[in-house]
Amino acid sequence: MKDDISNPASVDPATRSLADDVRELADAGKGLAQAELAYQRARASFAGKSVRSIAILAVLVLILLFCALLALTLGLILSLAPLLTPVGATAAVVAAFAISAVLGAMLAVSHWRRLNAVIREPGADDA
Repeated sequence: MKDDISNPASVDPATRSLADDVRELADAGKGLAQAELAYQRARASFAGKSVRSIAILAVLVLILLFCALLALTLGLILSLAPLLTPVGATAAVVAAFAISAVLGAMLAVSHWRRLNAVIREPGADDA
C-alpha cells in the first residue's frame, strides 16, 4: 500500500509503517539521484562542446598573434634600415627580442623559485 507522501496528515498514523516510509524515502532518493545524474551528464556534454570551441578559437588567436609579431618584426627592420643599414636593423631587432626573451625567462625562473619555496615543506630536503 503506497501512502500519499505529499499529504501525510491525510493518512491514518495507525496504518502507516516505518518500513513503508523508508521505502518511499529510498524511492524518492533514487529519483533525485537519477535526476542529478542526468543533469550532470548534460552539463558535462555542454562543457565538452564548449571546450572544443574554446580550443579552436585559442589556436586561431595564437596564429593571428604570431602573424602580428611577424609584421611587427618586419616593420621594425624596415623602419630602422635607413638609420642602421638593413643588416644593422636586423641585428638590432634580433638583439632587442633576445634581450626581452632573456628577461622574460629570468622573470619566469624567479616566479618558479618563489612558488617552490612556498610549496616546499620545511625540512623536506633533510630526508
